[in-house]
Amino acid sequence: MIVVNRFRVPEPDGDAFRGDLQRAHDALAARPGYLAGAIGRNVDDPTLWVLTTTWEHVGAYRRALSAYDVKLHAVPTLSRALDEPSAYEDAEPGSDLNVRASRSLG
Repeated sequence: MIVVNRFRVPEPDGDAFRGDLQRAHDALAARPGYLAGAIGRNVDDPTLWVLTTTWEHVGAYRRALSAYDVKLHAVPTLSRALDEPSAYEDAEPGSDLNVRASRSLG
């Protein structure tokens, strides 16, 4: 599963925000179930930032958000994300998408 968090940050605050976002990423990366992640800034609009992370399953991501270190080092930054859906399921060829049924938390 993929998580995409986008942020709108004034340009003068970009350097400080980059450090905050790196600390958030590091806290998430230390949690079980984390597979990969990246920090980026939009090439056309330097006030738009993104943190993407990939997880084994939705349960691993949700448990990561409950960890003390993540609450301390990531949640304050993640709370600044744009108010939009951020969790995406993998859309591999041949997979069923948006199945409306209870899903295992792993």
